[in-house]
Amino acid sequence: MNQVHGDEVLLVDEPGPAPTEQVPTADALVTATVGLGLMVRVADCLPVLLADTGSGVVGAVHAGRAGVALGVVTRAVERMREQGAGELHAWVGPHVCGRCYEVPEQMREEVAAVVPQTWAETSWGTPALDLGAGVRAQLSALGVGLTEVGRCTLEDPALHSHRRDAAASGRMAGLVWTS
Repeated sequence: MNQVHGDEVLLVDEPGPAPTEQVPTADALVTATVGLGLMVRVADCLPVLLADTGSGVVGAVHAGRAGVALGVVTRAVERMREQGAGELHAWVGPHVCGRCYEVPEQMREEVAAVVPQTWAETSWGTPALDLGAGVRAQLSALGVGLTEVGRCTLEDPALHSHRRDAAASGRMAGLVWTS
């Protein structure tokens, strides 16, 4: 998917696109098609992988600042439940932590007004956002189980970080599928 920091959730039922087709724009993919893999790419945003092993419905979500505020994870879970998902579990991969994600005060206020759990302060005392805390709260409110990889992309040089490395940063990928 062409990730744009939004809340669009696409239902995918076949592989694609073909090499001559345009990649669809979205920040979450959902499928109930067995064997179809979904991928999310990140450098500091949260990769959220979702699955209901009983129904075989899976999802992959790119949750950045705007997406968390817009509820992209909530929308993906709702779309999965429309496809028959029941008991969901989420895996949240490495992302920039609240101790490191410095933002302007006004931005912190705007995001925290929508998702209060995101309000944070950096380890050096400036305004920050804790997107991981926001996503954890959203998943908890939806009754979704959670496994989290507690590594900060900015602090860990083994991980890709756009905030640390700018244009030179690579991307990490999260993959999910049922077989």
